[in-house]
Amino acid sequence: MAIIVRIDVELARRKMSVGEFAERVGLTPANVAVLKNGRAKAVRFSTLEAMCRVLECQPGDLLEFVDEDEPAEPRAQSHP
Repeated sequence: MAIIVRIDVELARRKMSVGEFAERVGLTPANVAVLKNGRAKAVRFSTLEAMCRVLECQPGDLLEFVDEDEPAEPRAQSHP
């Protein structure tokens, strides 16, 4: 089981820096980096709420579940 954190995607869409995001959410830039890099073990709902409020998004825009037990779908092959 893996949870993929997509904060970087939402920051890029809004052209927002990590520093600005961290300040507006109330986190340190180092803690934002821990979240972005998938090293966080947990996220408080109050933090998730603040991130969604700042980025004007839903939790599902920031977090994605990827089942590592499922085989990857084969890539489509093009035929000449």
